[in-house]
Amino acid sequence: MEKAQISQVSPRLTVYGDEFFTGASIIVRGNLGIRNAGEIESLRFLANTSRASLVLFTRTAFRGNFRIYQGTVRNLPDLEDLLRGADVGSIISSNEHLSVARVRQIRNTGSLPSGFRIL
Repeated sequence: MEKAQISQVSPRLTVYGDEFFTGASIIVRGNLGIRNAGEIESLRFLANTSRASLVLFTRTAFRGNFRIYQGTVRNLPDLEDLLRGADVGSIISSNEHLSVARVRQIRNTGSLPSGFRIL
């Protein structure tokens, strides 16, 4: 008898409708961008590599100021005023390293790298 194979897509991003990981939640997996994060109040990010990136922007459509988090786990219980007093407007979740230069390119074009889904 063969052993069962379990396949999990990383990273896993869980977004919540209220602060401190409460309210309605949605789990999404893989490299993706959320163009409008207006209803997201908290999130949990889990990846299987330390090169994974979570990028938060102050405006929708990957515009405005941004902050890059690198690593395997990130729990953000309250997204309000997180970015120098600004709310989070859009999010990128990636299993690969996104450099500052690469994120600036995304911000300037509004386009995600090949292979990313847009929600």
